Amino acid sequence: MVELRRTVRFTIAPDGSSEGGLNGYGGKPPVRSLGLTGEIEVICRGEPDENTGYLIDIKRIDDAVRATFVPALGRLYRDHPETEPATALPGLLTDLPKALPGIYGGAVWRLSPAQTVSMETKMNTPDPSRVLLRSTFDLAAAHRLHMPTLSDEQNRELFGKCNNPAGHGHNYRVEVRVGLDAHAPPGAWADAIERAVERTIITPFDHKHLNEDTPEFSSENGVNPTVENIARVFYERLAPAIGAVSPAMALAGVRVWETDRTSATYPA
Repeated sequence: MVELRRTVRFTIAPDGSSEGGLNGYGGKPPVRSLGLTGEIEVICRGEPDENTGYLIDIKRIDDAVRATFVPALGRLYRDHPETEPATALPGLLTDLPKALPGIYGGAVWRLSPAQTVSMETKMNTPDPSRVLLRSTFDLAAAHRLHMPTLSDEQNRELFGKCNNPAGHGHNYRVEVRVGLDAHAPPGAWADAIERAVERTIITPFDHKHLNEDTPEFSSENGVNPTVENIARVFYERLAPAIGAVSPAMALAGVRVWETDRTSATYPA
């Protein structure tokens, strides 16, 4: 079995209509009026055809999105633009699985470069119970990798430049993944997530020296501020705050990048 993903870009005018157009990389379809632009990534899973090697012709995915998701979103945008995207997604995806029978695996709606909402399937059966919200944040912090149980020489050998006594800094990127009951009432879910992240992660850790300014990574607690441990600590701080917002919400995971090449996710 293979998984094929296809991103379809769209523009919707204020009257709810969509002009369609090519699905190119360079800003196509072009934006011709003030309105809504976006992307939806469709997930397909199955066995490719023995002869063609295709799981599906990607033009069929484009056509399915433009025949189902885009018109439904256009009507919603025209009539109820105040609708919360996470609670709207299950209804917007009602007809897309029917247009891609047997291979539909879910969809990821990219609202902005920093926020997505998605629904995936289990064993090729649509799971209508859960929407996954992903929101991305950034913060700057310094840290030093050091284990007091090792000698200075052993620490330098193990951690190299990261053992610099004065520490060193990163611009961390943090992706928060929150599961939401698809039947939850409309609400400012994205705002609630942002406030919880600001309170439990950004304010305590942004522009701090993790070893010296935060109790979680102090020498007394002995937790080395590796990206692995940072992801776990952020999850453990944020999970209760997300759960306190509503029983319809639960933290699914936290991913932390310390560089564009290295990240850790907790739980895996």
